[in-house]
Amino acid sequence: MTAASVEGVDRPAVTAWFVDHVDMVEPPLSFELIAGGRSNLTYRVFDAGGRQWVLRRPPLGQVLATAHDMGREHAIISALAPTDVPVPPVRGLSADDSVNGAPFYVMDFVDGTVVRSAADATGLGEQQRGTVGRSLVDVLARIHAVDVDAVGLGELGRREGYIERQLRRWYAQWEKSKTRELAAIDEVHAALAASVPAQGPATIVHGDYRLDNCMVDAEGAVAAVLDWELCTLGDPLADVGLLLVYWSEPEDDLKIAEAPTAVGGFGSREDVKRRYAEASGRDLDQIDYYVAFGYWKLACIVEGVYARYAGGAMGGDGEGAEAFAFQVDVLAGAAAEAVERL
Repeated sequence: MTAASVEGVDRPAVTAWFVDHVDMVEPPLSFELIAGGRSNLTYRVFDAGGRQWVLRRPPLGQVLATAHDMGREHAIISALAPTDVPVPPVRGLSADDSVNGAPFYVMDFVDGTVVRSAADATGLGEQQRGTVGRSLVDVLARIHAVDVDAVGLGELGRREGYIERQLRRWYAQWEKSKTRELAAIDEVHAALAASVPAQGPATIVHGDYRLDNCMVDAEGAVAAVLDWELCTLGDPLADVGLLLVYWSEPEDDLKIAEAPTAVGGFGSREDVKRRYAEASGRDLDQIDYYVAFGYWKLACIVEGVYARYAGGAMGGDGEGAEAFAFQVDVLAGAAAEAVERL
């Protein structure tokens, strides 16, 4: 697809918005859809002077209510900018549909690497991988340590009953997105709803914290945390449980979408738990519940991704969408097994 005809971007209108809102921009602009985004669409933007930015907008269709709020994501990243949580600098928000047919926001391009696959991980040295693993956990603890009232995020969401709300939300999203019946989703939902752990003090919850939602620098330290669309206030252990779901080890039978940590060198799941507990001071005795919840939630999310890809809402022809359906089945099965272990 040429720079002049990128699906999801009205090039003349967005260029005019850049001229009005972004300092030192030099038209003409070109746009490139960044591979790997599975929900909101992410584009790399180039100007004639070689400067780069990133533009985020909702999917092209089949958007579930409240699931792709650009204003919310923009507000979260802006609020975190003065903290020790690494986020990209934000340049502006187009809050309505008048410019590009949907809201979007623009942030600076952060130089670094997104480690999405085993192949990406293999390109890192052993020392880099170790740094990545430690930094990923430390940054998560820093996210959970942010004073939400001090940064203006105290009204981001309700603080209590996070897991109960999440179970309701994702089960409703499942019902809206599902392409077939899957008994394990219903059974795990019932089991989790019947045994929700008591929640401690609420923190920011990223909602989808994992290695490939972060940029890492040349040494392996996290340079920017990305994809804040699921962020709210609630139980921080939900982030830890989901990170452990993604944290495959080399000997695992179940590997989530070629998880880069399966290459080895990033540390074990036990290392993750120990380092997070030390950095945060939190008790992880009930972390297995949050792991089970993480598998179940991820199955619900990926079903929505599958439905959007199959329906053409993510750009392209939906080729390869069946791989997402298979992943939903695997995740639902893993959730059921995790519940049995509780």
